[in-house]
Amino acid sequence: MLSVETPESERLDRWLSAHLPDLSRNRLQKLIDGEYVTLNGQLCTDKKRLVQAGDIICLTLPEAQPLELTPESIPLDILYEDDHLIIVNKPAGLVVHPAPGNRSGTLVNALLAHCGEGLLGIGGVQRPGIVHRLDKDTTGAIVVAKTDLAHQDLQAQMKAKTARREYLGVVYGAPREQGGTVDAPLGRDPSDRKRQAIVTVEKGGRNAVTHWQVQERIGNFTVMAFRLETGRTHQIRVHCAHLGHPIVGDPVYGAGRSVGVNLPGQALHAARLTLRHPATGETVCAIAPLPPPFETLLSVLRNRQN
Repeated sequence: MLSVETPESERLDRWLSAHLPDLSRNRLQKLIDGEYVTLNGQLCTDKKRLVQAGDIICLTLPEAQPLELTPESIPLDILYEDDHLIIVNKPAGLVVHPAPGNRSGTLVNALLAHCGEGLLGIGGVQRPGIVHRLDKDTTGAIVVAKTDLAHQDLQAQMKAKTARREYLGVVYGAPREQGGTVDAPLGRDPSDRKRQAIVTVEKGGRNAVTHWQVQERIGNFTVMAFRLETGRTHQIRVHCAHLGHPIVGDPVYGAGRSVGVNLPGQALHAARLTLRHPATGETVCAIAPLPPPFETLLSVLRNRQN
């Protein structure tokens, strides 16, 4: 339930979009049309209805309809596996889980073929076993739980920041400092709902913290290591762009720049994942080798300096 506090009148769909940044305006309009919104206790299906200070809006989200998940024989580069969890070196181009528009060919489809249907329902029907995600074109280590106990424990480690996620990326430019921290909340870009942006908490942004360290300077490019405290969508990519040093090859936050190397996506790689085993308590450290395109990029940039 939401209370309108702005003094000026505003369209219902626009007001909801401004106050619920995790839902697209198109999604909100469909919810209004579908009779999931009430205004001052009365059903409201008019997205253009003006709301004003003192109005009470109630939005009810319908239960998600489960997607039909089909096992698919997609090769996996397995870094670690036992009866409780599996850590995979995800390639570029592989979406983590099915969603509208990507109902097949995902990591989940591959895992169902590899692990069997016992994975179904672990942590929910929509994203079985998924503990955290990587962007479609970000490569590297990702952990998936095989049991409910492992899923709960691993998610708790992510939330408590005891699981350590370390990335390598190549950025444009040369930062003056050797390292630093970006502490800037993230949310949907108000001008483009498909992008993320620096958005204040007051306007719906969520806390996001990225630690970075220079690993190698190569002319007007820099290899940087990143450690995440939070795992927001596109976090490293947005924070790097915020620093003025976008990730090389990033089609969204570094568009218009080229290095003359054919990259399948942004030069960002989840290089190391360290966690506590949910059953034994032992430390598990998975190191994902750099993918060939990343290695090629480094080779080309270094040769230009010679």
